Amino acid sequence: MPDHPQKPAPPSVVLASGSPQRREILGRLGLEFEVIASGVEEIVHGEPASVVVANATLKANAVIDSGAAAGAGTLVVGCDTDVVIEDHLIGKPEDAVRAREYLAQLSGRTHRVISGLAVIGPESDRVRTGVEETTVRFRPLDVHDIDRYLATGEWKGRAGGYAIQGRGSALVDRVEGDVANVIGLPIALLYRLAPELEA
Repeated sequence: MPDHPQKPAPPSVVLASGSPQRREILGRLGLEFEVIASGVEEIVHGEPASVVVANATLKANAVIDSGAAAGAGTLVVGCDTDVVIEDHLIGKPEDAVRAREYLAQLSGRTHRVISGLAVIGPESDRVRTGVEETTVRFRPLDVHDIDRYLATGEWKGRAGGYAIQGRGSALVDRVEGDVANVIGLPIALLYRLAPELEA
């Protein structure tokens, strides 16, 4: 019988993020990867899509520049996710007071969650970037709904002050688009940018 050509091995992957949510999503895809947090200071002002792509690229480049992701055939993945209300990024609330403000703003309204993704490699000068957008509508929230959610502490470190994969799902009326994007890593966009991951 003729030999069947073997599929090329998928490239090694470095996730330039310490986010446990992104780590979990990549793990569910069955990819082997290494986590190296970039530690960069993120851009917070500007046109939303440009900001998230710039931050994703900063994260990936920081890991490459550190030398931690050395190795032929390595893909370094940087990602930045944020919430947009009326074309303004609102970021992560620094305290419960700001989280309350964010949730009140989101109550009964539709907002956008956008992620910028940057894939660098396998050649060091090969950079692929893209943006994913998901529309999320919150149900109307009263003060008791917001109090209960704030008491969970789940809002901490979350763009927009909520986590859709946790108790924050109870705040949401509907989602249009990639839910993984809202959690923090757009899967479909990742495979579009780096189809070799499906090898």
